[in-house]
Amino acid sequence: MFTLFLTAESEFALPPAGCTLVYRPDRVRDPYLDDGAPPAYVAQLYFDALAALEDAAAQIAVSAEAQAMAVHRFAVPQPWQRVPARYCTYLVAYEGPADDEAGWLTYYLKHHPPLMAKLPRIRELEIYTPLEWRCPPQLRRVRHLQRNKVAFDSAADLGAALDSPVRREMRADFAQFPPHRGRVTHYAMTTEVLRP
Repeated sequence: MFTLFLTAESEFALPPAGCTLVYRPDRVRDPYLDDGAPPAYVAQLYFDALAALEDAAAQIAVSAEAQAMAVHRFAVPQPWQRVPARYCTYLVAYEGPADDEAGWLTYYLKHHPPLMAKLPRIRELEIYTPLEWRCPPQLRRVRHLQRNKVAFDSAADLGAALDSPVRREMRADFAQFPPHRGRVTHYAMTTEVLRP
């Protein structure tokens, strides 16, 4: 599965996709981090084929930041039986680069998701890795080393997870990551499902 992240200052018309999520800023205290103001508007579109993603991207008429990525889904103990129309998500981006990108991603995908899946009341866990793709000229292509998200029923549940013992385990694992540079951002966002 493939996903397209689009970041802009305000809403804009989105092309059809298998599923579309829209993220807007939420307020959740992270006891470890404060990465400043979150982006005003992020859209995430899912596709079964890269060609379909590229065709949809070509239909977008605004100058948004864009990145196409491969989707890696991980099981959690209590997933939603039916995804709600609105929930709370923690969006994370590792802007990179890494000294050894393949080695960095291999380490992350092996070690970090088992810890993330233990966060209390987590409902969804996805990790995204970069792709080569045809970005249309009206979009501003970005290439982050990796992105991920963890989703919860509410901002209160996310806040409790961020202050849990599991989060301390995650911070300890972060210290073991292979060498990488660039910002790492963490933003609490209200998520709206536009097309389930």
